Amino acid sequence: MTWWKKWWPAKEPHGFVLALGGGGGRGLAHLGVLEVLEEHGLRPDAIVGTSIGALFGSMYALEPDANKLQERVISFLNSDAFGQLKLAELDGAADNNTTWLSRLGAAARQSVLFTRAARGIAVADVNYLVEMANILCENRDFSDAKIHLHLTAVTFPCGECHIFSKGDLAGSIAASMAIPGIFNPLELNGERYVDGGLASELPAKEARMIAKPEQFVVAVNVGARPSENDEPKNVIGMLDWSTRIKGLYLREYKKEFTDVLIEPLVGFTQWNDFSNPEQEIERGRQAALEQMPKLIELLNG
Repeated sequence: MTWWKKWWPAKEPHGFVLALGGGGGRGLAHLGVLEVLEEHGLRPDAIVGTSIGALFGSMYALEPDANKLQERVISFLNSDAFGQLKLAELDGAADNNTTWLSRLGAAARQSVLFTRAARGIAVADVNYLVEMANILCENRDFSDAKIHLHLTAVTFPCGECHIFSKGDLAGSIAASMAIPGIFNPLELNGERYVDGGLASELPAKEARMIAKPEQFVVAVNVGARPSENDEPKNVIGMLDWSTRIKGLYLREYKKEFTDVLIEPLVGFTQWNDFSNPEQEIERGRQAALEQMPKLIELLNG
């Protein structure tokens, strides 16, 4: 060892924290991003996930194999367990029905949903999310993760952003995915939680808080973008539109905390549309490939 190596402090190797945003079916693009990172020999030092990003991030942290992750997710989407969850479509659900019987059935389903909405604060049971998380994560916990894992949720009704990093993994995932109005708040350790996307749909700021000085933040934005062809048809649709607009500008603020921003072209996919996983995965791949030169340069700098 030369004298200067002995006395000169060693340079800390660069790494990165990966922030996976919320977006329902649009989050399938995360799978493509993880695949590209893996192909380039890159593994995050930590993962921060919100909503669907919490689910896929947890699955990957437990078993960092992008191909296996894709296989398990697609298999689940084709399973009876996923089919049992009827995601609410309160805005024009019967528009494409052509027979009087199908229209009548759709109207009846809508009436039930509106009755639930009027008498309660949710139309679906959050325990389904807990069961789903347990199935996909094989009843494992934070301590089983091979990559440091942090999941966001929002306390109800106080509205504070909370980060889970230990304890009940399935419960933490469900809390992060519990979309207000669709799922009832999840009670965990005496506190109630809802979807982390309310406060941190793109958890880049949280990733920056967790990152060490030598680590970069890589964020994947799969948020919705309102379309001029997607005009609300009723009050529920109008409320949903306003939420998407607020989310759009909140994500713009969170982007300031990123070093590398990956934005798959999924913004016009509906949050409850999981019908084209291969398409969304490929969009994630393409967006990640575009940012690989920048990320590699930073890590090698």
